[in-house]
This record gives sequence, C-alpha cells and structure tokens, in this order.
Amino acid sequence: MRAGFRWTIPERFNIARACCDDWAERDPGRVAVIDASDGDREWSYGALRDASDRLASVMAASGVGKGDRVAVLLAQSPAVLVAHFAAMKLGAIVLPLFTLFGPDALEYRLADSGARLVVTDAEGAVKLAALRDRLPDLAHVLSADGGPARDLWAEIAVAPPIAAARDTLAEDPAVLIYTSGTTGPPKGALHAHRFLIGHLPSIELHHRGFPQPGDCGWTPADWAWIGGLMDMAMPCLYYGVPLVACRMRKFDAAEAWALIERLNVRNLFLPPTALKLMRQTSVPPGVRLRSVGSGGESLGADLLDWGRQALGVGICEFYGQTECNLVVTCVPELMDAPPGAMGRATPGFDVAVIGADGAPVPPGTLGEIAVRRGAASMFLGYWGLPDKTADKFSGEWMRTGDLGICDAGGHFTYVSRDDDVITSAGYRIGPTEIENCLMGHPDVVMAAVVGEPDPVRTEIVVAHVVLRAGAEWEGLAEVLIQRVRDQVSPHVAPRRVVRAESLPMTATGKIMRRALRSL
Repeated sequence: MRAGFRWTIPERFNIARACCDDWAERDPGRVAVIDASDGDREWSYGALRDASDRLASVMAASGVGKGDRVAVLLAQSPAVLVAHFAAMKLGAIVLPLFTLFGPDALEYRLADSGARLVVTDAEGAVKLAALRDRLPDLAHVLSADGGPARDLWAEIAVAPPIAAARDTLAEDPAVLIYTSGTTGPPKGALHAHRFLIGHLPSIELHHRGFPQPGDCGWTPADWAWIGGLMDMAMPCLYYGVPLVACRMRKFDAAEAWALIERLNVRNLFLPPTALKLMRQTSVPPGVRLRSVGSGGESLGADLLDWGRQALGVGICEFYGQTECNLVVTCVPELMDAPPGAMGRATPGFDVAVIGADGAPVPPGTLGEIAVRRGAASMFLGYWGLPDKTADKFSGEWMRTGDLGICDAGGHFTYVSRDDDVITSAGYRIGPTEIENCLMGHPDVVMAAVVGEPDPVRTEIVVAHVVLRAGAEWEGLAEVLIQRVRDQVSPHVAPRRVVRAESLPMTATGKIMRRALRSL
C-alpha cells in the first residue's frame, strides 16, 4: 500500500482490521499490548481480535449499528482498544472521552453526539448513572470493573464472535473527537477511517523508520485525545509494535522513567509538559530510547539540547490539530531547520501560510497556517455543524487558527494563536465551557477565562470574574476552582481566579479576552 512516503488510500479501509484483525490472521500470538496496570500482562493480537469480535456481538444485540455513536470512557487499558475495534467492526463511530471529565462535560458530549452505548469502568458508571435521565439516546452502559452497569467482561465471555465485520469505506466515519473552541461549546471533529493512514508518514519520519526490531511504544497522553490515540496507540498496533498501556491518574516523572526502563520502551510520544517534568528527574541507566516525538507546544533550544545529551536522541517535533493532525514534522537528523522552526510539511500534505484573502503569502510573511483540502488526516466536518465546518475553510485551505511564518526553504515557525484558545500542558483549552461553569455559581455575574504564560505548562488558565453586589470574596476563588474541577474537568480548572469590577467589552457586547491577557 505504500512506496516510500507516497501513500495511497484504498477505497475500502477499516482501522480495526488494519490495527487488529490483519495481524491476528498473520501472527495471532504476536504481542499487541502490555498492560502495565495489570502486572505487565501481555495481550496478543489474537486475544484483541477475539474480545472485540465478541464485544461487537454484544453491541449489535444492544442495537448498535452503522453510524451509531459508541462512547469509550476509560483510561489507558486493553479494554479501550477492544471497545474501539468492536464498534468499528459494526461501522459505528467511536467517541473517546477523558476519564477526568465531570458531569457537565460528559453530558454535553454524550447528548450532542447522541451516543447509544458507553463502555466505561465503575467510576464512570457512577457518573453516568446521575446523568441517564438527561440522556435519552443513551440506552446501554457496560463497565469493565463493576458499578451500576452491565458487566463488560462477563458479556464478552459468553457472547459468540460476530459473524463478519462490516465492510467499510475509507471515507466512512470512524471517530468523533471533541475539540474546544473560543466561542460556543466544544465541537465534535468527525474523522473517517482513512485518518489513520494520514498519520503514518509523520510516524515513520519522527520514529526514524518505524518500526525497527525491538521497538516498543508508550505515551503518558490519554488515549481519549488525538495525540495519545493517533500519535502512538493506533500506529503502534498498525505496525505490530508492542504498545504499553498504563493508567496514570496523575503524571509522575519518576514513575514514568521507571516504567520506560522496566519494559524497555524505545519509542515515546511525550507532550512538552511531560518532557519538562521528566527533565527534572534523573534518567535511569537502563533507559535505551530510539525515538521521541513531541507536539502541541514549542520545546525550545534548551529542552532539545537536553534530549540529545540526556536521552541520546534528537527529540522530533511535529504540529497538527484535532481537525487535521501531524501536518508538519521535524526530524533533527534529517532536517537542518532554523532555530525555533517546528519543521516542514509532512510528505503528503500541502501546508501554507495564508493571508486574510485566503491566498498564500510570500516567504517570511506572517499569516495563518493552513492545510489544503484532501489531506488524509483531515476531518470530515464538525458534528451537526455545517456552518462551523464551512467557516473553518477559505476556499481549498483549512485554517488552523495559528499564526506562523514559512521561510523560503519551507520551514514553518509557529508565532501565536489567532484566537483565545489556551495551550496548557499539551491541552488546547477553550474558554467557553469554563466560563459557563463559573457563571453557574450564584455569586458570579460575568466570567472571562484567558491563558497566562507559564514556564512549565506554556500557559495556565486564569479566570476573571465579576461578582454580584454583596457577594463574599473570601474563599470564593477556591470554591470556583473546585467547581470547574468537579463539573468540567481538573485539566481545565483555573490555577488562579481574579476578582474584577468589570470586564473589557467590545461595542457589540463581546468580552475582549486579549485585553485581559495584557493585564
């Protein structure tokens, strides 16, 4: 299917077949997953196929069919992959959900997508039980370890394998990942099965000829996000590289290094914040890395130098977003990129810097980074939002919302966001969900959320709030922070809350977040 980096997309393609069943037919005993949270238990491709075939039967008997949404609310584990593959074998659409999401975030995504079935654990089942009466489309909840839900593994054990997986087209919807925006609630980016193929050229580049004998991959990034799922998990399985699954409730650098040394992990996707934290901990002598990829934020010269000296490898940077991932790649050994540049266009992608008129600008000119339609990893559109989808494009170019410069040699340099999205610890965080949660508190009249520079996280979330007359400020900041942690998610909770008498507004009544960032 490939010749060098000239990838072709077949008419018929299914991620579950490419990442599970094909290997199970060729080499059923081959190690697919090492579950570090279960005594380093190894799962073979044959075991993944058998479990997902049986779960597909369970889902089908529950009424799941082509185009239905199946949510997966689980931390890194083989059960995540079994659920993904089972849904895909039915032609259903997988909705990955972050386990730290609170009730507001879960309810919105499940209701907006119309998810019919959720695969989760006991903790997730308890969260969902409190929401079921507000989710009329949600008919079934399966749990991997108890709680108020059906028993996932018990039902898999007694179910027959599905007779035959659905024959899907490469353009058929496969995965729905919600991404935060600056206005309105999160939008669901709908991806086709082909988007796996779109990730492979960069994967092969930044992992230096992936796969090589002895390769073993891991990322601390949750598989609910496109980085964890598509920059490591699915490509490992596609290439037959053992994938380490580890449920880290909170990232711990020393624990990460111990895991890497114990399981002889050689290939990593590490978000910049993880790298910065791992830099502060000694690298164990048994660590033997072959490749490290990172993306989401600029690393800087110091961190790159540390990687070469302490890890013995050049850290490869790459760039993309949920709507179209891994479009720019930098491999130190292959590319002599200028300092600060994030790389060149990944083979198979047409990337440019465009102006307000939608036309490419001359080299060295500041503009918006854009990707031409037709890229294999480009989304099909925003779920149920054709107008928002249309707004994402200018003619043949998909706008990223990121400002940058491209030099005459084709090297792209990121400059800033063109909107109010906050980049923190590898996450892109939209302000709207947080602001709505804050304004749900009876003492908050108005709220605006912005990013503030931070040396470790790139930015931290800062909330500016206007209170009702007579409200007591003492202790309220801590209450508001906890409210966001509980209702939305800990990873978006403000690190600081600022009391304001008023917020800067435009003539049309919109909050000027840029003015707050300059305070």
